[in-house]
Amino acid sequence: MQTDRQTPEGQTPEGPSTVADAPPDNWVDRHAPPDWRPWLRLSRADRPIGTWLLLLPCWWGIGLAMIADGPEWRDLWIAVACGVGAVLMRGAGCTWNDITDRDIDDKVARTRSRPIPSGQVTVRGALVWLVAQSLAGLAILLTLGGAAIALGVASLALVAVYPFAKRFTWWPQVFLGLAFNWGALLAWAAHTGNLAPAPVLAYLSGIAWTIFYDTIYAHQDAEDDALIGVKSTARLFGADTPRWLAGFGTASVLLLGLAVMAAAPQGLGLTFGLLGVVGFAAHLAWQLWRFDMTDSAGCLRLFRSNRDAGLVVALFLALAGLV
Repeated sequence: MQTDRQTPEGQTPEGPSTVADAPPDNWVDRHAPPDWRPWLRLSRADRPIGTWLLLLPCWWGIGLAMIADGPEWRDLWIAVACGVGAVLMRGAGCTWNDITDRDIDDKVARTRSRPIPSGQVTVRGALVWLVAQSLAGLAILLTLGGAAIALGVASLALVAVYPFAKRFTWWPQVFLGLAFNWGALLAWAAHTGNLAPAPVLAYLSGIAWTIFYDTIYAHQDAEDDALIGVKSTARLFGADTPRWLAGFGTASVLLLGLAVMAAAPQGLGLTFGLLGVVGFAAHLAWQLWRFDMTDSAGCLRLFRSNRDAGLVVALFLALAGLV
């Protein structure tokens, strides 16, 4: 049967069959039931890099706590809980972001195929999905102790404000860093029941790291952002971006090194921890060497490579904590 309704290539009448900036052949597009796909896309389940970048500072916090206070069997649960919590809260945060950005996303080529601007999910449905994910995240948080619970609740203010930052500041990446690296504080507190200089330094390192990688990411949209008036560090730095990236990368490495030294003033813990920092520094230097602000696909690849940069740190901090 013929229909007069025309759709662009790669779309169904209900909306895009994929999201433009999702990795090709991702598991959502290939294996998830069709009715689930819009909801999973709304949570960015088809793009796990954001979940990794939210999770890795949590694992940094656990590793530093193990170095300073010794490993405990409970750390296994903290690591798993952080993983599940990162999936849920990254999904909730992305859902909130898409609700607030729905009038911007339909004007940007990379984002207009997302579930809300493409019409696959209504705003009301997205709000229900947001609440469901948040409640599941709260259930996980309640297992981590009073100090971690208090920090987790406090982080909601940062999550709520972030989507609006690009409307009033050239530094929305700072707000993303404040929210995305909170797990370094929370995971440390879940182990120790308090805070100390080491996780605070790791948190500050993570903020500088986020500005580094999200500026690279934002260069994909710099032209569209300029047309619609959205602010970002990519637009602010412009041609000077490599110099700014070098500065924030250096700050992240130095602060992370200080965090390791605060947790382990001497011994094998210090050695293994600093080896992780060296590996992290090498990865950021490689990214800076490969960075080309005119290559959108290359910017996306570099952004995604930060999972490996953060995993190097997490692995060596875990080893340091165990020895």
